[in-house]
This record gives sequence, structure tokens and C-alpha cells, in this order.
Amino acid sequence: MTPFAIALVAGVLALVLSILLPYLVRPLLVRLGIMDVPNERSSHERPVLRGLGLAVLIAMGAAGGFAVVAQHTGAGDTRLLLTVVVGSFAAGLLGFAEDLWGLSVGVRSVLLLVIALTSAVAILVLAGPGLPLWGALLLAIYAVLFISSYINVANFMDGLNGISGFHGVISGLTFAAAGWFLGLPWLLAAGLVLAAGFGGFLPWNLTKPGAFLGDVGSYLLGGATAITSFAALVAGVPLLATIGPMVIYFGDVAVTLVKRVRAGRRWDEPHKEHTYQRIQQLGYSHVQASAMTAGATLATSLLGLGSVFTSTAGAIALFGAGLAVLVLYLLLPRLLPRRG
Repeated sequence: MTPFAIALVAGVLALVLSILLPYLVRPLLVRLGIMDVPNERSSHERPVLRGLGLAVLIAMGAAGGFAVVAQHTGAGDTRLLLTVVVGSFAAGLLGFAEDLWGLSVGVRSVLLLVIALTSAVAILVLAGPGLPLWGALLLAIYAVLFISSYINVANFMDGLNGISGFHGVISGLTFAAAGWFLGLPWLLAAGLVLAAGFGGFLPWNLTKPGAFLGDVGSYLLGGATAITSFAALVAGVPLLATIGPMVIYFGDVAVTLVKRVRAGRRWDEPHKEHTYQRIQQLGYSHVQASAMTAGATLATSLLGLGSVFTSTAGAIALFGAGLAVLVLYLLLPRLLPRRG
């Protein structure tokens, strides 16, 4: 098989495993008693099984591992894909540890930084050997802050049914499209595995009795998205194409935290003040609010992909359009009519 065919098979494998593995994982989670009990941050009203992201973690790990082995020809692209798979898996395992035992803020923060730093250094060694030392150092600092913060961002944004699944599908397909356009089979594989893994989770999340990803799933989502984004950037994908799927999530979290700090409230306290939560509080269903967030993410992702085909002036225009989408999304709680 060609590298691109292998990427497609890996995506199918991730989808099938993600759909089927919950049948095995659910009984384990029930025995472990991993339940999500409603609190000040929750948008649901009854305890729900969480931690089903473990099935997504196993599915993506197996499919990503298959792609690495199948594409192995001694090329650097294979090693780059391996770095993405291992870094994403490590982020998911950290989330699973949080689900099982709970971790102190200090321990969790240190481990997030270790995952981010290790992934960044490996990517820079593999894809950026021609960089000057100062350039590599700046990129490493950027990557550590970028990856570790986005894992937290994905965790903060995992508050409605469908929202994380939609985000994983859109982010993955965006990276896969960039890989296809630019002839990067490792990126096509990483993107399809990400999209298929979270796509397979959606039926379990959106149908009764329902189940949540848990920290294992949200950490996996944040880690896979951010590590793939940084690897794509270092491999030569335009910046806007690598960050397009992340603009709405970063913007929602940043604006919400700034508002809380300015109001004199603690930023790390549980709350329901994110834009997507305020949309749901207007009377819209979980799926409707999640779809609005996903629609905005799809728009910024498509705008980012447009930078693959345009000049610097065009990229600036696309950047402005992306900011306009973000502003419109943040204003939705004021613009939308109340329901019910």
C-alpha cells in the first residue's frame, strides 16, 4: 500500500475500534466507579459514566501504531508520526490518572510540561534540523506553552454533549486535508486517526444513557490536537492552517478567564461562564450549543486551510476573517434569542 492508502486504513481502524471498544471499557469503568457527578461547572443534572475516552485512547493508539509500522521505510516522516502518537498517548494516560486518583495541581502541571517539552524537542530534532539554535529555542518555548495550555483548554471546554467529539472530528479532518494538499502522508494519517477516534465516540456520547470522555479523553484531545499542530508547523505547514481548529477554543477560554479575573473571581473555580455554556443556558440543547461552537471552529479551520493556497497578503486577510468569526462566536450569547 502507498503511504496515503495506509493513512486511510488507519483512519478506518480508529473509527471501528472507537465504536466497538466501549463495549469492553464500560464494564471496567463501572467497576472502578468513575462517574461524573454534577457540580458548579456541569451542564448536566444527573451522574453520568465518564472515562470513556479510554476507549478512544486505545483506538487512536492502535491505529496510530499501525500507521507508523506500515509506513516505516526509514523516512523521517514515520518518526514524526511516532512522536505525535506517543505524545498524544502520554497526554491521555495523564488524564486517565486524573480520572482514577486525582492529581495535585503541581504534579499535573509538571507532568504536562514534561509531555510538552519532550514532544517539542523530539519534533524539532526530527523536522527542524536546519534551524539556528536561537530559532529552535524560541520554537521550543512556544511549543511547551502551546501544548501544555491547549491540553488544559480542551479540558475546560469539555462541558457539553458532543462538543469534544465535534472538535476532534473537525481538527483531525483539517490536519488531514493539510497533509493531503501538501503531500505529507504522516499528517494525513495523524489527522484521520484523530478525526475517526473522536467520531467513533460521538454515538456513545449523544445517545442514552450517554457517557463522557473524562479527563482521559479531553487530555487526549488537547494533546493530540496541539502536538499535531506543532509538528505540522515545523514540517512547513502554514501557521494559520495549523492553528485554525484551535482559535475558538483558545478565544473562549482566554476571554472567560480574563472576565473572571477582572470581576474579582478566582479563575480556577468551577463555573459555567464559557460562551458555549452561556449559549446552552439560553435554552438551547447540548447538541445545538455544541454545533454552534463546532460551526465556528469549522469556519476558522477552513479559513486557515485557505492560507495553503494564498500569498502573505491573502493570509493576513484570512487572519482578519478568522478573528471576525471568533468575535461573532463570543457575541452569540447576546445575539441569540432566549428559548423556553
